[in-house]
Amino acid sequence: MAKYIFVMGGVLSSLGKGIATATIGMLLKDIGHKVTLQKFDPYLNVDPGTMSPFQHGEVFVTDDGAETDLDLGHYERFVDESLTKESSCSAGLIYETVLKNERDGIYKGNTVQVIPHVTNEIIRRMTLRDEDFDVIITEIGGTVGDIESLPFMEAVRQIRLEKGSANCICVMLTYVPYIKAAGELKTKPTQHSVYKLREIGIQPDILFCRSEKKFAEEVFKKIALFTNVPRKNVINAIDVDFVYKVPLVYQESGLAQIICEHFNLPYKEPRLEGLKSFIEATEKADKNLCIAICGKYVRHQDAYKSVEEALQHAASHLGCRLKLKWIDSERQISDNELEQSLKGVHGILVPGGFGIKEIAGKLAISKYARIHNIPYLGICLGLHGAVIDIARNLCGLSNANSTEFDPESPEPVVHLKTEAKYKELVKNKIRLGAFECVLNQDSVAYQAYGSELIQERHRHRYEINNVYEDILAEKGMVVTGRSPDGYLIEIMEYTPNDFFVGVQFQPEFKSRPQRPHPLFLEFEAAALKFADGAIEAR
Repeated sequence: MAKYIFVMGGVLSSLGKGIATATIGMLLKDIGHKVTLQKFDPYLNVDPGTMSPFQHGEVFVTDDGAETDLDLGHYERFVDESLTKESSCSAGLIYETVLKNERDGIYKGNTVQVIPHVTNEIIRRMTLRDEDFDVIITEIGGTVGDIESLPFMEAVRQIRLEKGSANCICVMLTYVPYIKAAGELKTKPTQHSVYKLREIGIQPDILFCRSEKKFAEEVFKKIALFTNVPRKNVINAIDVDFVYKVPLVYQESGLAQIICEHFNLPYKEPRLEGLKSFIEATEKADKNLCIAICGKYVRHQDAYKSVEEALQHAASHLGCRLKLKWIDSERQISDNELEQSLKGVHGILVPGGFGIKEIAGKLAISKYARIHNIPYLGICLGLHGAVIDIARNLCGLSNANSTEFDPESPEPVVHLKTEAKYKELVKNKIRLGAFECVLNQDSVAYQAYGSELIQERHRHRYEINNVYEDILAEKGMVVTGRSPDGYLIEIMEYTPNDFFVGVQFQPEFKSRPQRPHPLFLEFEAAALKFADGAIEAR
């Protein structure tokens, strides 16, 4: 039987529950325990797939095609394990399941209620993999007191009652603000959050108290006294300048030992060697690297969280200090503005996206990179934009477009596939999850991966139109990666340039601090050569 850790939040959101959850997983895995992590969100959307990135950040995709919360990206990067659709659940999915059960007669005519039917379904999903792991770590989205969160909190209370307190730990992340005018840290928000949690019937075992300043001993004692949490279990989650230092802060507070002693699990000091090496490489980096990211959601950079992290992983590995320049692709960018915006940039990355408003900016950016031989990595729509640009400006296809932007385009170089063969691959009209790709051995992609067969995660509807493959190849835009049966185009490279690669998939989802993604590594290595003058701008 697994041990259970539940991570909940108080006071306000965005305190870092996802990072805290990922950190617990990293520490316990480093000790040698088999762990898994899962996120339960209280919103009524069935999944984040249709939610605006301006509100929700990126949609993180698992190998098995689940569209999930961005916190699963943190989990995978910290724990270095691929998660599944079972690792993400929303209130919408819970209610959808309960209502289907009711329609199917599973409840045998009983009145369907939040307790026990909704809470039982939550409990079923929370404990689904009880036999497979030593520790199951579950993050509850939102904050204590939210109406939407109450069924999830009740499920936690019931699991704790059933499994016993020795087999469950409830962690609460709270905020201890520093009031500048008073010159004091204030503990009252933390006290009230714990009171609210105890009203629901849950006594927290461990408190992570987020703050800008370190606590004095009297602050620890005051929080412990008024929350009924042992002093050693009150942990000062001090702000850090680099998110990957969070596990070091928590370990310094003895977190892993507290957890193992509570569960009576074997304990040894976590070494965290890979993490420490990564942090050291980041701090010792002595080369400057500037990468431009062009997208429609740059005002809310969590929309590109995995892209940003993948760039940092590669930069640290290459000994580079990474500077990101964010460019809003929804703006109409004149040539002069483009020249100014990209001044001093060593590489250009155009991430995925949707909608006609941003394509003009992405076309202008990819064209600029192509003309000036600036290393370019186009992801999903970044590939589509490059193909449209080359088709229009080099291949003489002046009406070239994607049917996403012009459904009646006479030259649809990017389109929706309608064959039955394709429909078998997609989920809800979107190609989701991991698919295999075969690489040409004389390609930049093969040089990066060092393998002929790769597997990458997808999230898109539109595909490159195979009909135009030969026309594009004549002008240098060559297919260098495709599905094993040759049916789907996965990677294209503009061969006249030193590094100009577009991919249909989203490689950022598989990058890790200790194992940067090979495409990002190759891209930034080319950008570094550009910075050093080894690649000449045109």
